[in-house]
Amino acid sequence: MIIGTAGHVDHGKTSLIARLTGTDADRLPEEKRRGMTIDLGYAYLTLPDGRRLGFIDVPGHEHFLSNMLAGVGGIDHALLVIAADDGIMPQTVEHLAILHLLDIPAVSIVLTKCDLVAPERVEALAGDIAALLAPTRFAGSPVLAVSSKSGVGLDALASHLGQLAAPRSGAPARRFRLAIDRRFSVRGAGLVVTGTALAGQVRVGDTLWLTGVGKPVRVRGIHAQNQAAEQGEAHQRLALNLSGDLALDDVARGDWLLAHEPPEPSSRVTVQLQADLALTRPLAHWQAVHLHHAASHITGRLALLEPQRLDAGQCGLAELVFDGALYLADNDRLIVRDASAQTTLASARVLEITPPARAKRTQARLAYLAELARVAADDRAVLGAVSRWQPVSLPAFAWARQLEDGQVDELLEANPLKRVGGNEGWLYTPACWEGMQATLLATLAERHASHPDEIGVARSALLRIALPKEPAAAADLAIGELIDSGRVLSTRGWLHLPEHRVSFDAEEETLWSRAAVLLQRDEGGWVRDVARELDEDESVVRVLLKKAARQGLAVAVVSDRYYAQDRLRQIAATVRRLAGEHGFVEASSLRDALGLGRKLAVQILEFFDRSGFTRRLGNRHWLRDATLFEE
Repeated sequence: MIIGTAGHVDHGKTSLIARLTGTDADRLPEEKRRGMTIDLGYAYLTLPDGRRLGFIDVPGHEHFLSNMLAGVGGIDHALLVIAADDGIMPQTVEHLAILHLLDIPAVSIVLTKCDLVAPERVEALAGDIAALLAPTRFAGSPVLAVSSKSGVGLDALASHLGQLAAPRSGAPARRFRLAIDRRFSVRGAGLVVTGTALAGQVRVGDTLWLTGVGKPVRVRGIHAQNQAAEQGEAHQRLALNLSGDLALDDVARGDWLLAHEPPEPSSRVTVQLQADLALTRPLAHWQAVHLHHAASHITGRLALLEPQRLDAGQCGLAELVFDGALYLADNDRLIVRDASAQTTLASARVLEITPPARAKRTQARLAYLAELARVAADDRAVLGAVSRWQPVSLPAFAWARQLEDGQVDELLEANPLKRVGGNEGWLYTPACWEGMQATLLATLAERHASHPDEIGVARSALLRIALPKEPAAAADLAIGELIDSGRVLSTRGWLHLPEHRVSFDAEEETLWSRAAVLLQRDEGGWVRDVARELDEDESVVRVLLKKAARQGLAVAVVSDRYYAQDRLRQIAATVRRLAGEHGFVEASSLRDALGLGRKLAVQILEFFDRSGFTRRLGNRHWLRDATLFEE
């Protein structure tokens, strides 16, 4: 269990920790010289039953509030220290507000320096403290009077803390995450980093991902709660001895040690805001802010979504836009301070780590975000809400919720979602999947109506037109299911609806048998030339060849220039061969291979580009959908 101190400067936080633990948490020479805590300090207390409490001593001076915020992000309990002679002071109020906004589970109030005042003063101050706590989540918290100098009340405080030390239970396991707040080098051991484990477990020999340098490191040794251990876990102070290609300067406060390599850090996130109870002016859209998360501090902007104005104590939806980037997960909390870093404005609880680029304030989206905020602690409910809103990327969801693969599998057992692509794939609700297939069918129907002379659409072209934003594997599977069920047919690689058919009458069949021979030539045939050789009216031949194209018997590579389908397949085979030999095809290589003129070779390749068989980049044509024009 981790306990953090809070309170005004010179109210006796460090002295209190020293009397409880026997450890002076002020370690810096400047702290010793000035008699004031500047950075985070650490100490430990062994309870009679063998359990150990870890203490984080934070600075009380307002100039060092960023250091205080780096220390309280992962604590389980706070000691709000108030000197009996001074009473409630400005940093008392601000530290209490921060503890409230961070949703720290519980607080104990410790009145120090009680030996300097009369008992009546302690009683009066207890009333002031009750009034201060009343509007916060800590109303009714215990108040303990002590003197670090005389030792009065310290045994009672230690006993009280011992009763708080039961480990948390019931919360689902998460991936290991540790926010680094200190690093140093130990002779004979090498690099050591310290921090509070926010979730998960780590063991000696494990490989973790270090975000600052973006590389894996191995855990050589662990001290948990200041004792050598084989493993460390959430809610413990850990010191990890790391091995790898690392120097001391490669690590900084705010870096993370993670169980897995993370996705790119977030440059903007969607959050639920809770304005400070003492806010003096409403939060404004796009105001500049300072943001504190775990051991990180960054600047950015506040973009309000709903409402457009947030007063003291109110909750709302917003985006935080960072000037840099942060490694965040769902339900992480940030403290929002004003542009001058003088006033605490709000807390922000992460709802989305990858918000959309547009349509942020539609009623449907705001309702979806409100639902996310309501169910944020429940993995199963969040999965249901997200999947109803959009397809779910499994890796992205697992990272956002900090779940291992087995935990995701358990969630899916209770959710009727279609899984595409294994653990690296996507999840779809039945309604969303059916909607995708309906879109494919409607797109085919529209294509048939606008291009009645075409037998169908290339698979890649259909995906590009109908489902441009869907993952390729999911869209391809949706088409495959439609083909397997007979709702879509594939004729020589062209996709079409079953009812989309064309055929010749007896007279046209006879005329086509003669025309087909002419279209087998290397250069194909122009409508006017075919009509002349058949001694038929040009308009009749044009209608005939368009009808042949609808049946997939002929193909117009340009307007009025046709090839027989089997001859074009032979040319496509030549293109495949050239692409296999060189990686791409150029007009000159196709010209030489077929013995054609350059102009016709260009026309053929441009037709293949339009069909989706090839794709042009510069003067080169690369295979796109090699299944087209196959036998």
